[in-house]
Amino acid sequence: MSIVYANLNHPQRVALAAEVHSRPFLHLKAPESLTHLAVYVRDQAADASRHSTFQHALLTDLCVHFGVTAPGVDAKHFFYDFGRFRLKWECHTEFATYTFAQHHESELTIDEAFIDAPLKHVPQQWLLALQGKIMVAAHVVLERVPKEENGGCISGMQRLFEGKLLSSSKVLQGGEIWTDFLIQADGFSRFVVRDIDLRDMQGGRLAQRILEIETYRMMALLGLPHAQQAAPVLSAIESDLATLTATMVDTDHVSPEQAQVEDERILRKITGLAARIEKMSLENSYRFSASQAYFRLVKARIEELRENRVEGVPTIGEFMERRLAPAMDTCTSVARRQEALAERIAHTNDLLRTRVGIVQEQQNRQILESMNARAAQQLRLQQAVEGLSVAAISYYMVGLFGYAGKALKAAGVPINPDIATGVMVPVFAAGVWLGLRRLHKTMHDA
Repeated sequence: MSIVYANLNHPQRVALAAEVHSRPFLHLKAPESLTHLAVYVRDQAADASRHSTFQHALLTDLCVHFGVTAPGVDAKHFFYDFGRFRLKWECHTEFATYTFAQHHESELTIDEAFIDAPLKHVPQQWLLALQGKIMVAAHVVLERVPKEENGGCISGMQRLFEGKLLSSSKVLQGGEIWTDFLIQADGFSRFVVRDIDLRDMQGGRLAQRILEIETYRMMALLGLPHAQQAAPVLSAIESDLATLTATMVDTDHVSPEQAQVEDERILRKITGLAARIEKMSLENSYRFSASQAYFRLVKARIEELRENRVEGVPTIGEFMERRLAPAMDTCTSVARRQEALAERIAHTNDLLRTRVGIVQEQQNRQILESMNARAAQQLRLQQAVEGLSVAAISYYMVGLFGYAGKALKAAGVPINPDIATGVMVPVFAAGVWLGLRRLHKTMHDA
C-alpha cells in the first residue's frame, strides 16, 4: 500500500527542521575579501513590521538591479552568487546583515585586498538608501599564509590599522585574527584573518564568528546611551524622593490638620515620581535586556574561537573584557538602580498611604463617637418626651371616657361620670405606658 508521507507531517515540521540549516557559513577559500553591513532601522520593539518591510524592500531593490529574483516577504535569510560577488543576507529581530564576499584569483597584498573590497560592485544608489541606518560596516581580508610564516608580525600588521592598540589571537588551531576594532578613515572597521592551517569551511566559520562579534558588540552598546541619559534623571528622582521622605518625618510634629494637608501634597508628588520612573522603565527596559542578550552572544562567539595568545597584543576576549564589559556593567547597574528606585518609591508610597489611612480611620472613629453621642442625646430626649406622651394620650382618652359617661347618665344609666373618670385615669395611664413600652421593644428587636 502506498503512503504519502508528506501528509503525515505536522504543518511546521519541515520549516522547523530547516531552521537549524537556515544560516550556513560562507564557503571561503583564501584569498578572499568581504564587506559586512548591519542595517538597523528600529527604535522600539513595536516597529517590527516596519523593520521587516524596509529590509525586504532593500534586498529586493538590490536583486532587481542585478536581475535576480528576490526572496519572499517571510524570508529570514538569502544567499546568491551574483558572479562578481556572493551575497549572504540575514534578517534578525532588530537588524539585517548583508555580507558581500569576493574571491581573488590572484594573490593580493592585504592593502590591495582592502581596496578591492566587493562593495565596489554594489550600486551607489542602493548604498544611498542606507544613509543613517548603518550600524556596522566592516572589511575582512582572508589571506593564505604558509606554515613557515605563521608568526604574525606586529609591526607589519600595525601599518594596516589606524588604531595604536591591536587585538590578535590564534584561533581554531590554524587561524589568526588581527584587528583594532576601530572605524578607519574610510568608514569601515578592518579585520585580517590569516589561514595558516585551517580545514575546509573553517575560514567561513571564522569570518562569520568575527563579524558576529563585531555586530553583536555594536548592538549591545546601543544600551549605553540610554544608561548615560537615565543616570542624571535617576539622581534627580532620588533627590526628590529623599526630600519627600524627610518631609514625611517633619510632619510628625505638626497638628493633625496640617499633617493631613501635607501628607496629601506629598502623596501627589510621590505618585508623580512613580509615573516618571515607570515611563523611564518602559523606555529603557527593552534596550537594557537586549544589550545583555547581545553581550552574552559576544562572549559565546569569543569562546567558540578557542583563542591562544599572540605575544605582545591582547586577545579578543581580553579586549572585550576591558572595553565592552564596563559599558555593559554600566547598563546593568542603571537597570538595577532603576528597579531599586521603583521599589523604594512604591515602598514610600505604601507607607504614606498607610499613614493617611490611619488618620482617616481616626477621623472616622471621631465621627462615629460624635454620632453615638448625638444618638444618646436623642434617646434621653425621647425618654423625656415619652413621659409627656403618656400624659397627653391618657388625657385625651380620659376626656373621651368622660364624654361617654356623661352620655350614659343622660340616657338614664345610674352612673356618676366624674367618679368614673377619676377612677379610670390611672388605668388609662398605665395602659398607655405599657403599650408604648411594648412598641419600643418590638422596634428594638426588629
